[in-house]
Formats: sequence, structure tokens, C-alpha cells
Amino acid sequence: MSSSITTILTKKSYPPIGHYSQAFRANGHIWVSGQIAADADGNLLKRSMSEQAHQICKNTSKILQAAGSSLEKTVKVTVFATDFSKLPEFNSVYNTYFPQKPPRSAAEVSRLPLDVEVMMEVVALVDPGDEAKL
Repeated sequence: MSSSITTILTKKSYPPIGHYSQAFRANGHIWVSGQIAADADGNLLKRSMSEQAHQICKNTSKILQAAGSSLEKTVKVTVFATDFSKLPEFNSVYNTYFPQKPPRSAAEVSRLPLDVEVMMEVVALVDPGDEAKL
């Protein structure tokens, strides 16, 4: 495996809003920055928690695909929410994207970037053969 770090940036998900990358790929892993419910142009989707969850999972999937991975190869998820009473609605969508049930942490926080309600970050694997092709 390579020990170099590759920055991942895809136009299929919204661009970073600050001084960070969408993701890094290194040593067979992908670290995806916290994803929010925004479209590829950076427009926030201030809709139901279900719709936000769909957009977050789609953004995450697109970044992982650009990095040579997928949601199925996710090994750790962290969810941040400003209101845990809405987490069951988030989970109803999340569960359809992650049927393998990767390890997950969740935290209720007082505020998130751009005042969104929920944000999710993941760590996923890249198969050594797939990483060599990238």
C-alpha cells in the first residue's frame, strides 16, 4: 500500500465551504469530511430530516466513489445533530444506505456549520487492487 495522501475532490458533491478537503485517501482508507444536505452547487436543502438524510448519504456516496470506494466499504460513521428527537427520522433513511450497520457514534451539538440540523462523516476502505488503479 502507498503511504501517500491523495486529496479527493468531486464536482458531483458540494464544494468545501472552508479550508478543508472533501476527503483524503491514504493507506487503503478514505476519510470523508462532515457532509451536510447541500446540492453539488452548494445550495442548502432546508427540508425534512428524511430529505436531508438522503442528500447527505448521496453526497457521501459520490465522494467515496470518486475516491475508489463505496458506502458498502464504510467502517466508521459519526453523526452530529442539533436535535436528537429528529434522529429516528434520519435513521429511517440512513438504514437504507448502510444495511451492513457500520460502527457509528452520534452526538447532539448546539450548532453546526451554516446552521444545518445534521452532519455526517465517514471512514471507508479502498481495496488494495482498487487503490492501485486510481
